[in-house]
Amino acid sequence: MTGEYRKFLEEHMAGYLFAHFIGEEKDGEQIYFSLSKDGLHWNDLNGGKPVLYSGTGTCGVRDPFPVRNPLNGKIYLIATDLRIEAGEGWEAAQERGSRSLIVWETEDLLHWSKERSCEVGIPGAGCVWAPEAVFDRQKNAFLVFFASKTRTADEKEGKHRIYAAYTEDFATFSETFLYMERENHVIDTTILESGGKYYRISKDETEKRLILEVSDALLGEFIQISSPVLAGLKGVEGPEGYLLPDGKTWCLIADRFQEGTGCLPMLTEDLASGVFRILAPGQYDMGRTKKRHGGILRITDAEYERLGGNGIAEVVTS
Repeated sequence: MTGEYRKFLEEHMAGYLFAHFIGEEKDGEQIYFSLSKDGLHWNDLNGGKPVLYSGTGTCGVRDPFPVRNPLNGKIYLIATDLRIEAGEGWEAAQERGSRSLIVWETEDLLHWSKERSCEVGIPGAGCVWAPEAVFDRQKNAFLVFFASKTRTADEKEGKHRIYAAYTEDFATFSETFLYMERENHVIDTTILESGGKYYRISKDETEKRLILEVSDALLGEFIQISSPVLAGLKGVEGPEGYLLPDGKTWCLIADRFQEGTGCLPMLTEDLASGVFRILAPGQYDMGRTKKRHGGILRITDAEYERLGGNGIAEVVTS
């Protein structure tokens, strides 16, 4: 069943769902949806208004990431429990923020569970930011990873590191462990699988740029890949990558938070090369709303039509 289901998904993928937030304005830190057929031209759903609201924790969410269970098709949406619009500021968000991530789940993208809060941050962590997940086929479970600001006994100040835990259902989690540490602060990690390799793209929070790494295993040693384009992009965060419909071209988008201009797409046919070409404005359309850090999910033709390729979507939460 598992192999047949995976084959079905591969053969019927017909579009993309982009889950994101839009900024620190009122209701900006909630869940917004956009759809695309080609992964480059996007239509906002629900008239550009939120489709899901968080009423738990800080009552705001950022950095949403949708992920599908390849064994049964269930889709989970995880997000940072953070609402800067509430006014506490970034220092409080890093030092005294939520240690939980927010989770929704669905079978059809229209009917969603009520959101739940899951504490995954280690004791003393100042935050749990930008959670993402990748399915580990060797364990038949998801590796969930996120940034937390922590401080060791010999450190005078806290430092952003990437932590991780395993889960099968996004309700119960293994013990959280340190997944990645760099000399600089590091946040906003995403992982892409291609050609039997794992490519990890993260934000160097000290230098405000992206770094690209590769490994043979999810928990293996990662080696940095030189990428002049990524190194030259300053003031970006929230990298997200996905294959375009040709099955060969990877699109990497980054949130230009410093300029306040939303997401910038760039393309490559070879992640290992580190070579990316930035698209000109006329080559893509991110839609009417400003897209901030979010995640992109490949969806089937039936899911695309169900959500409403015409820009209308009515979702229900239970």
